[in-house]
Amino acid sequence: MEQDIYKRRYKLLTDFTRVHSFLTDIYSPDTLNSYLLPQFFEYAHTHPYFNHKLTHRFGLWEENGELVGIACYEMDVGESFLVTDSKHTFLLPEMLEHAEKELSVMKNGRKILSVWVTDKEKDKIELLKQKGYTRVHTEPVRIFSYNKPYPDVELPDGYTVISLKEENDYRKIHDCLWKGFDNGDKPDDDIDCRIQMQSGPNFRRDLTTVIKAPNGDYACFAGMWFDEKNKYTYLEPLATVPEHRRKGLATIALTEGMKKTKALGARYCFGGVSEFYTAIGFETICHREMWRREWGDTSRIISNER
Repeated sequence: MEQDIYKRRYKLLTDFTRVHSFLTDIYSPDTLNSYLLPQFFEYAHTHPYFNHKLTHRFGLWEENGELVGIACYEMDVGESFLVTDSKHTFLLPEMLEHAEKELSVMKNGRKILSVWVTDKEKDKIELLKQKGYTRVHTEPVRIFSYNKPYPDVELPDGYTVISLKEENDYRKIHDCLWKGFDNGDKPDDDIDCRIQMQSGPNFRRDLTTVIKAPNGDYACFAGMWFDEKNKYTYLEPLATVPEHRRKGLATIALTEGMKKTKALGARYCFGGVSEFYTAIGFETICHREMWRREWGDTSRIISNER
């Protein structure tokens, strides 16, 4: 019954595993949890840009002690996800109200909130329209089905494919990801962030692929997350150092991870938004959409926690 539902704040140290399990249990290829995949949620929690200090603003809804909904951000306030199981979608208006109070940001005297959905979630989109939200961004969601042939790319001479289980040099990882995400040629010294990024309970060193350059540096990095229950894999991150690009390294590293997870029972892999993925066989299954609202309510954020 609705009156048995209790809303409370997220407790980072005790609720992560419950939320991860909840997102796994309610996963549906039809809605993709607004793309709040459990691996997406976990990867964000270990990312150096994740705002741990404000996770108490996440809202959790429970019925008779069972988690039925969550309102949260990926990295920081200003954006949000509103996810329920199939029986509690009636909570969405209340969850949106919570997000507007707790997860919005102030800019130029106005509150701003963005909400992520997939284009398959018609009821949620209709709610956002009714509340004055406008779609401001859309991007494809792509998967590679394991029932099709893998890309066939030959490894260039002098390069070597390994997993982090074989070798795990944090400095080389940091240099690869720093340069691979186009942050410049001089990485900073924040090696701790790379150690933190391997701290997730479901991080798999054996599924994470690195391609070593002839000089021993890491030229390409491909992280792979496996959902054992729902039989899919999630790629994050994938990066190639600029001087080693256009050699097929990203395709080789990604394919290596996909082959390993297929052997574990996975049926498909989630990829990224660039045309690189379509070029190697990924197919668009839906689109992610960001809906945004700005309003002039400058009142102080007050918790409506029960």
